[in-house]
Amino acid sequence: MNPPPPPRARSGFLSAAAVACVVVLLLTGCSGSGSGDTGLAAGTDGAGTARMKIALLTHAGKDDAFWELVRKGAATAAAKDGVELTYANDSDPAGQAQLVRDAIGDRVDGIAVTLAKPAAMKAPVAAALAAGIPVVGLNSGIDAWKSQGLLEYFGQDESVAGAAVGNKLNGLGVKHALCVIHERGNVALEARCAGVKKTFGGETENLYVEGTDADAVDAVLTAKLRQEPGIDEVVTLGAQFALDAVGSVKAAGSRAHVATFDLNNDLVKAIRAGNVQFAVDQQPYLQGYLAVDSLWLYRHNGNISGGGVAPVLTGPAFVTRTNVAAVAKFAAAGTR
Repeated sequence: MNPPPPPRARSGFLSAAAVACVVVLLLTGCSGSGSGDTGLAAGTDGAGTARMKIALLTHAGKDDAFWELVRKGAATAAAKDGVELTYANDSDPAGQAQLVRDAIGDRVDGIAVTLAKPAAMKAPVAAALAAGIPVVGLNSGIDAWKSQGLLEYFGQDESVAGAAVGNKLNGLGVKHALCVIHERGNVALEARCAGVKKTFGGETENLYVEGTDADAVDAVLTAKLRQEPGIDEVVTLGAQFALDAVGSVKAAGSRAHVATFDLNNDLVKAIRAGNVQFAVDQQPYLQGYLAVDSLWLYRHNGNISGGGVAPVLTGPAFVTRTNVAAVAKFAAAGTR
């Protein structure tokens, strides 16, 4: 599919029913999803023309700290570029698809979207492209972005990251790893655990939990560790789940260690304390920043990162007790 021409600035807003929160130049906070405010970023873009409007639409759940890092990166790029940025999220695939349709109706100049459930996003993405709106992908959907006609993709190759974790577990002498998947059917999460299994020489099994219910996650994981005392490594797929897993290991009286994908300030502290062995950082702040900045560059200079044929990788990078100090100050500032 040929990329749409760089868009011209348009007027209009996302409907209030679709907007989870709006990012203005100052990095104001927001919470929840599905309703709320509208607002404008101040200033004009670098060309001195009307501001470009970009919608960042993700599959984030409520109050997920990981996605706040993505939002902050996007807001920083929007401030630099003079872009009017709207952020909205819905963990339900149908809801996220509707956010894309709402953005089309409001005639935005560019869309950045996650493809955690690619099949659900195929039709709305196609509709955006048919309307002449350029679309880039981030975070989830590395195997789907090209086939769906997106211009660019910014994220981590989760299969590669998972394979790297498997190799690291081999080096640590792990024998039995439990990979905890907190959202069934999320292609990125499934790829992580599949990657671990591909390279890890010991026994690997997946445990599915309902990530939106922390108490349920703890109960299921604690019961599993009690049932199988041979498990010596718990691999979680999000920083907050690693912190929960530390408590589950203690409650179960297990000898298992904990490792995780993704990073936040509390996780940095846990690594420093030795409660978590390591984290795989995919740099979500960078994903949000690059997604917004790439749409601005496409409009103003026709640039397409990766030439439209290769993803721009933001990870994986291992954060361990030996190198955690190098990222600690950025995590404390809320950008790692």
